[in-house]
Amino acid sequence: MFKNSLKLQSDPIRFGTDGWRGVLGVDITLERLLSVATAATQELAYRAPKGLSNKVIIGYDQRFLAPEFAAAISCAVRGCELEPLISETPVTTPACSWAVVQHQAIGALVITASHNPPEWLGLKIKGPSGCSVDSDFTQAVEHRLLAGGITMPINGITESFNCREQHIAGLKRKFDIEKIANGLKAMGLKVIIDYMHGSAAGCIAELFGDGSQEFLQEIRVNRDPLFGGNPPEPLSQYLGQLISSVKASSAAGTQSLGLVFDGDGDRIAAIDEQGRFCSNQLLVPLFIDHLVGVKNLPGCVIKTVSGSDLIALVAEKLGREVIEVPVGFKFIASEMFNRDVLLGGEESGGIGFGSHIPERDALYAALVLLEAVTSIKMPLGERVNTLHDCFGKSYYDRIDLRLEDNNCRVRLEELLRNSPPNSISDEIVQEVIMIDGYKLKLGECHWLMFRFSGTEPLLRIYCEAPTPIQVEKNLAWARQFAVEI
Repeated sequence: MFKNSLKLQSDPIRFGTDGWRGVLGVDITLERLLSVATAATQELAYRAPKGLSNKVIIGYDQRFLAPEFAAAISCAVRGCELEPLISETPVTTPACSWAVVQHQAIGALVITASHNPPEWLGLKIKGPSGCSVDSDFTQAVEHRLLAGGITMPINGITESFNCREQHIAGLKRKFDIEKIANGLKAMGLKVIIDYMHGSAAGCIAELFGDGSQEFLQEIRVNRDPLFGGNPPEPLSQYLGQLISSVKASSAAGTQSLGLVFDGDGDRIAAIDEQGRFCSNQLLVPLFIDHLVGVKNLPGCVIKTVSGSDLIALVAEKLGREVIEVPVGFKFIASEMFNRDVLLGGEESGGIGFGSHIPERDALYAALVLLEAVTSIKMPLGERVNTLHDCFGKSYYDRIDLRLEDNNCRVRLEELLRNSPPNSISDEIVQEVIMIDGYKLKLGECHWLMFRFSGTEPLLRIYCEAPTPIQVEKNLAWARQFAVEI
């Protein structure tokens, strides 16, 4: 049922949960990219509020041909009679969002495939607030593409700027960097940063400046468009070097904290001092505990349906409303415009903060994490264990199955929608939630969820359970269930 699958170039262009992505040279070609960039720019101009500049921020990551394609779409922006402003260097996607706000631009076009495999490339579109455009916007772009029309790219000299430096300067204004650094030194805690060869490379050292080598170590900093042969996604199976480095440091007598960023710097995960992988399912509850319990910041909590129940338990214990939305940060961002939000988090590693921009920013999240650890002088692992002691243990994992064709998806969706299973591994299904995909609730911090990817021909299966054995058992059941359909 599951095998590799490539789209034909004649297929219509469809946007996923955050942008348009596909295999370079198959889905993503220069001709198609110029068409999409033109349609996106036209839609940005059509919807732009009055009073903004006529600038469009152009950014790009460290992938193969990303700089060249960024330069090309600058010509498409000029063809729409707008002014492209391009980053001087590869840059994180959140830095482009920050630049949109700082330059009062009508939006940004970012050449990136984020966490997807090395052979992929894509385009993310940011609106005038810096956040990803919504489904209504991308549908309008798709309609423009189907309608056709001629808008010729215009060659010319594109103004460049130091997008990376401006973002880092903005982050420094939001945190007491010196206090965090002194706290790390006082704890004797070493921070090991894994950039996964992505566009966040070197940013943490730049944030802390001279003397940071005393407590910082950076790995996989160099540009490698193949990303070492794996997707630049902050999942435990791709972090062997980071986990080994943290364990080796602890064995040598120096407690360490590992931080990892995805390919375009909008997702984060961590490794605690014992070498345990800490996804957002553990980090978001910790952030809530710090931002409310220590700093007493205002706002509700937004979580995607695939987020841990632990997030809701911690937030509600601290008196905060919890709102659950579909997968995709654009749904969190939408809530951030409508209400006072403390933070919004998704299980895949993206976190946005009400005190920042309405978009994911892994560098900002990293600074919140370091602030949380140093504020009460407690290493990450101990902090997580404290939450578990209070709310119960929670373990999480996800597997991805590649679909053979769309018929497989249709059959499985029909079954889950009309006749979902009554039990999973001898556990009774208590509730079926269909906010996004199919989430089968088995108890508190115990559920299994099926959801189809918006950017790849994949079935994603998520599981949270009170023990690692239950997670493994439920995922094995789910895999077999899907294969047999």
